[in-house]
This record gives sequence, structure tokens and C-alpha cells, in this order.
Amino acid sequence: MAQDFPRKEFNPASLVDEIFATQDLDISYQDLYENYLQLISNPLDLNTVTDEQLRSLYILKQDQINLFLKYRNEAGPFLSIYELQSIFDSDTFYKIISFVTVPDATQSFNKTIFKRIVSEPNNYLLLRWGRTAEQQKGYSENTSPSSRYVGSPDNFYSRFRTNRAGDFSLGFTLKKDAGEKIVWEPSRKYYGFDYLSFHLQTVNKGKIKNLIIGDYQAQFGQGIALGSFFGVGKNGEAVNTMRRANLGFLPYTSIYEAGYFRGAAISYSLGKKFTLHSMASSRGRDGSLQQDTVASTADYLSSFSYTGLHRSASELANRNSVTETNFAGIFQFKNHSLDVGLIFHQTQFSIPFQRNPSIYNQFAFNGDANTNAAVFLNYNFNNFAFFSEFTQTINNGRAAVAGILGSLTPKLDVSLVYRRFDKNFYSFYSNAIAENSTPQNESGIYWGWKYSFNKKYSIAGYFDLFSFPWLKYRSYSPSDGSEWLLRFNYRPSKTVYIFLQARQESKQRNTSSDTNLYLTGNGTKQNYWINCDYSANARLSFRTRAQFSSYSLDARLPDGQGKTSYGNVLLQDGTYEIGRFSIVGRYALFDSQDYDNRLYVYERDAWLAFTFPAYYGKGVRQYLMLQYRLNRRIDIWLRWGQTRYVNTTGIGSGGETIAGDARNDVKFQARIKL
Repeated sequence: MAQDFPRKEFNPASLVDEIFATQDLDISYQDLYENYLQLISNPLDLNTVTDEQLRSLYILKQDQINLFLKYRNEAGPFLSIYELQSIFDSDTFYKIISFVTVPDATQSFNKTIFKRIVSEPNNYLLLRWGRTAEQQKGYSENTSPSSRYVGSPDNFYSRFRTNRAGDFSLGFTLKKDAGEKIVWEPSRKYYGFDYLSFHLQTVNKGKIKNLIIGDYQAQFGQGIALGSFFGVGKNGEAVNTMRRANLGFLPYTSIYEAGYFRGAAISYSLGKKFTLHSMASSRGRDGSLQQDTVASTADYLSSFSYTGLHRSASELANRNSVTETNFAGIFQFKNHSLDVGLIFHQTQFSIPFQRNPSIYNQFAFNGDANTNAAVFLNYNFNNFAFFSEFTQTINNGRAAVAGILGSLTPKLDVSLVYRRFDKNFYSFYSNAIAENSTPQNESGIYWGWKYSFNKKYSIAGYFDLFSFPWLKYRSYSPSDGSEWLLRFNYRPSKTVYIFLQARQESKQRNTSSDTNLYLTGNGTKQNYWINCDYSANARLSFRTRAQFSSYSLDARLPDGQGKTSYGNVLLQDGTYEIGRFSIVGRYALFDSQDYDNRLYVYERDAWLAFTFPAYYGKGVRQYLMLQYRLNRRIDIWLRWGQTRYVNTTGIGSGGETIAGDARNDVKFQARIKL
């Protein structure tokens, strides 16, 4: 019988700091990281896990994955995760045990899949509520009817999932954002909560290697043609995260409302080396409809909405305004170290897409359909891994990614990645390595490395050169740029961890709002982190951090003067655990002179929740979270967070505006194991 042992609940703080070391894009990091956490929150079965699934954790190097597979082939099925200690060093062992398990095989004997689902002990039900204490403008009676929020300021969220690694997964997610209304109108696709997601997955059933009904995501090749919503990108880990894992179809359990497929997906074995993957999806997407000035009818889509918010009349008008249909087929050949595949993916819209023309978006997608054909090739040789993908948008541009990573010596790991995306290349589901938020109008070459002196000291970094052949948002001319990062890690003992990190990014930006001048200048962003995690004893631990940033725009301004602004944050975290009770808190001082110097700092939150606010302006940020385990089946969390600003009489913008200098948020969560 397989044996396991009790483990402390995974704390993602250190993983976030290393893998998500930079946060400068204007996107929802909370949604992005929450989706990543969903993928790693369900332990992998050591006896069925693939090399690609291990690679997706971004913990193991290629030579470590090779050692694991060799051990399993020679020693047979794992009986306990303790066996990993004979494969990996102690540091790697303690990193990976939160993500793997060895299920008791006797629980599956002589049981149908329905009985296994009903009797599976690995299940949970999450119930979460939260709200902002202060009244926001969107709820005021003085707000115009088109902008006034129709629902209450409460957030509601519920998730149920039961799964057995390498066997099945079943779950649903319900969410109501603040300002949204709970309505039951099936004819308008309202089923109580504004957002409803569900899935049923079964794997390894004869020739059917994977079957998902409901909501899912797809990750093939290097994620150019088909990539899941989460994309790790350039970071402090520098090496392992540069290669996308070829995971295939995955259940979708995130609350991000724009990054998934809905329908059915299947992976069917055509033999020991050949697999056919196919999918069909149809769902509503939020978008802004425009009316023809002559016919006075809504006949084209000018933009998508990615917020998932449906609080006001104007936002509700965009809800599910266009139907998006996706079809894809992937033919894959895998033989030991060689993994080759062909991808065909088509996206269709029920209403044509026509962007409002501007000087920089002349090559942006327009029309009602887009078709991509791609080929990917991955090959592992000893301690090295080669990976690549080439994608062609039919009748338009091309995209390519190729790279290699591995260990030059037992202490030195390196990665080298080349990328090129034409200005008229289009992919709506891509997470390829890129400087832009979408893989378009860009070429670049990336070099990353990591050197471990010993168990206490390591240093990592990368250098990235990139160019943009055509104009882009906030850049009136073709341009180029560079980015580098250097990170030093020091772990003198099991209770102390220190890291220092420096990063610089330089790229061109407009310097004048006067469209007749079209002036540009070189903008340079610098970030510096100093962090120390330490434990006073087994119950009490701390984190002390200082983050600094600056943004400089060169002297090619209308007045001939340059501009430099600054931002910084100083914070102190504390965690105390005793028995069934734990408390986590933070006190932070921040001062950011402008939006270019906003500072993202990860905050501890309830299980499977992320809080990643941007510290902007000048003030104090503090939060307190209590967790209590009532019994073996029920855990509860209470969280309070406050941001208080200096020299301001209003916070936020639009419907989120608060009259005053402080914002308080409260949250409650319960996890029930059925």
C-alpha cells in the first residue's frame, strides 16, 4: 500500500518571488497567478506523471527529470514520496513534495469511475465572501444610470473539486464580483452567479488518454498557436521557465473569464508513439459592439473586454455580445526524447472584428476568422533540452520560437531562446515568451543562466535584446530595447533566506501628446529588491523587504528636459502558528511618484486566493489574516486589508472612486473537505 506523510500547506510566497520576479505589465496579476496556482495545487501521481507535467512545476532541471524517469523505470512503482530523497538533494526534495503524491491503488480496485468519484477523499468545497467597507461611486444614487452598479458591493465565490491524480477530475466554480447582480435567467445565460465554470475529466482509459467535457485550456508546443492563460515569462529563475511544457488539455478552474475554451477536448492514442488531440469550443465573449451609421444596426466589434465585470448598464451591454467558436486538431509523435507535433487551430467570431483605426494598429487583426497552422519539435539530449515552434497565420504573418536549455556543469545552468513574431501574426490563445503582452511585431534573443556555488549561495540572471519592427502602443516609430536581471540568493541555514535582485529595462516611448510632433524618447525602468526571510523559532517567522524603482525618460522632450521619477516600499511581515491557529500580518510604507513606478508586492491570502495589489501613490498598506482549523475537514480564514494614503481626498477612479483617504477590504473563506 502506498504511504504518504503529513505536509505543511504549500506557501507560494517564495515561488512567486522567484518565478514571478517582475510585475510591470498592465494586466491582472491576481488572475494570472491564481490560474497558475490552480495547476500546481492538485498533487501529481508519481507513478503516472509525465516529464512534461514535471517540467510545468518549474522546479526540476532536465537532468533531474531524467534521473526521476530512470529511477521509476528501473525500480518500478513508487510506494512513498520518501523515495524521492534517493533521487534529489534535500533542497529539491522539500520543494517538490508539496506537488506530488502516491495514491493508494487499492481504492480503485473493482470500482466504476462513478463510485471512485463518490468515494474519493481528495475533494474540497470553497466558500468565499468579501467586500470593500467604504462606499464607492458606482453604488451612489447620484451616479448616472448607465454607470451605476446594479448589484451589491459583496464578492461571492464558490468552488468544488474532486480529483484523483491520473484518473479523473470533476469540479465547478461560481463567482459574483462586487457590483454584479445574482439573476436566474437561463434565456440570457444567467444562472444565478454571473460567472459559472465547470468540467468533467477522465484520463488513461484505454486509448482515450484524456477527455474533458466543459471548460478547459490547451497547452501545446511553445504556446504560440495554443497556450494556456498563464505564462511565466522572464523571471528570477532565469532558466527552467523558458521552455513551455507540452501538457495538452487541462481542466480550467480559474476565475479569469477570458482565457478558456468551453466544449469538449480529447486526446486519443493511435499507438505507442502517436496521439491525436482534438477540441471544439463555443462560448460568449465580452466586446464593444458598434453600429453602422447608415443601417443603425450593431454589425461589428471594435474591441474585447477582458475584465469579466458586469456591474453597470454599459458593462452588461457588452456581456457575451459575440460568440467565439474554436476548432483545433493536433497530431503528435513522441518517442523517448523526441516530441514532434502538427497543430491546426481556427477561431471564428459571430460578428466581424473591426478596430477603430489609429497610427499604430494598422496591422492589427480585423475580420471574423483566424486560422493558424504550426509545427513544434522538442528534443532532450542528456542534460540539454531543445524546444521550438513555428506558426503560420494563413494568408498573414509568421511566428517562431526556438531555444535550448541545460546544465553545462553540475553547478551552471544556461538557456538561450530566439523569438520572432511578424506584425501581422495573430493568435488569440498564446503564452509564448514575448516582451509585448501579445506575440506580435517583435523579435528578440534571450540568454539566461544560474550558477550554484554550493547549498548556501547561488546567482542567476538574464539578458534580453528585442526590437519592434513596426509602431506600437505609446511608440510612434519602430524601436528596440533591452532588459537584464541579476539575482543573488543566500541561504545560510534552513531558517534564513536572503536574496538581492536588480533589474533594468530600456525601451522607446512617446514623449509628447501632440500628435503633430510624434516625439519619442528612451525610457529606462530600474528595480531593486532586498529581501530577508527568517524564523525566530518553529512558530514565529518574519519577512523584511525593501523595493526601489526609478523611471527615466530621456531629454528628447518638447522643453528639452529629461524626466526621472522614483518609487519605494518598505515592509515587514510576520507569521505566527500554534496548533490549529495561525496569524499572518504586514505593515508597509510606500511612496510612488507616478504610475510608471507602481510597485507590485505579493500578499499572503486564503488558500487558492491571490492578492497582488499595485502600491501607487504615498501611504501605508497593512493587512491581517487569521486561519483556524476547526477539525480535519473544515478550515476558515478571516482577512482584513487597509490602504491609507497621504494628502488625498479621493481614491480610485470611475465607479471604484472612494471619497476619503483610506480603503478597507474584508474577506472570509471556508474550506470543507466532504
